[in-house]
Amino acid sequence: MTDPGGMRASDAERESVVERLRVASTEGRLTLAELTERTEAAYLAQTHGELAQITADLPGATPVSTPVSAPAPVAPAAPLSRARKWIVAVMGDAKRTGTWRIDDGLGAVCVMGDVVLDLREAEVRGREVDIVATCVMGDVKIIVPDGVDVQLSGVTIMGDKKVQVVEAPRGQSAPVVKVTAYVLMGDVKIIGDSRAKPIKRGWHAWSEWWQERRRSPGYGGYDLPDRRHHGLH
Repeated sequence: MTDPGGMRASDAERESVVERLRVASTEGRLTLAELTERTEAAYLAQTHGELAQITADLPGATPVSTPVSAPAPVAPAAPLSRARKWIVAVMGDAKRTGTWRIDDGLGAVCVMGDVVLDLREAEVRGREVDIVATCVMGDVKIIVPDGVDVQLSGVTIMGDKKVQVVEAPRGQSAPVVKVTAYVLMGDVKIIGDSRAKPIKRGWHAWSEWWQERRRSPGYGGYDLPDRRHHGLH
């Protein structure tokens, strides 16, 4: 008898699991790093069993031996409110790291100072992270998991704004981090996990095969550690 868990997964079933992960994130069940990693794993999964392992610890999880089916339609997430949480550094430093919750947009302001926002262990309750960064003679550093979709825009005068993040392969619905930067004689930099101090992660049954497959040739440059997005924007 054929094991249902070994049946080949379809593109629609992968997208179904990715949507389930997004919902779990908005419910506070996954950090941004976990959402990003599991999203990548879902796109790499080849069988129903592998997909089932990715959501095994989430509500409504499908047993490994049961084929994955599309979940019930999910109501669109509420748009971000106009409230924005501000992190400000004036002639000093301000950091937001570790476990924290992002309900609305974020704002970072530095005037002759430094702001560090580490989003990897944050619980993101919306469909994206929206950040406005204002920097005058200082630095704003935003740390994200490699594999997120970083959208950087804004204005720079006698300064820099950069993205140094390993991007997910095209066609994947990666978590979105949107940054609008206003820079005067300063720097706004978004860096990926591979360029920052490691964080502790809870490993799951699917982690080993995911780590191995993401190194396979042709997968989004993950087999080429130096292939990153370094361009100025």
